[in-house]
Amino acid sequence: MSNEYIVVLITAGSSDEAKALSNGLVKERLAYCVNQIPGVKSTYFWEGEICVDEEIQLLAKTMTHKFLELEKWIKANHSYDTPEIIALPVVKGSSDYLKCVSDWCA
Repeated sequence: MSNEYIVVLITAGSSDEAKALSNGLVKERLAYCVNQIPGVKSTYFWEGEICVDEEIQLLAKTMTHKFLELEKWIKANHSYDTPEIIALPVVKGSSDYLKCVSDWCA
């Protein structure tokens, strides 16, 4: 299980974009569930400057074999030139929940 399941972190610049990305990822079966966490303040370096912006953090629960397709879809549907797309491994999880992820993202 350790390398099979992942959580992908994605930020969005607006609630409309977060909703569209979340719905698209689930509809395309690239993620089983996507949480939208509003009110995230991101500090980052971009084009020679330190920037601070309000964003929505997305947490997409999926499987490792879906990552490349998910990444490609996000890049094609995101407003940012270089969107955050970072996968973290799921070390442990409820077997019932992980079965839902497996069944949806098969």
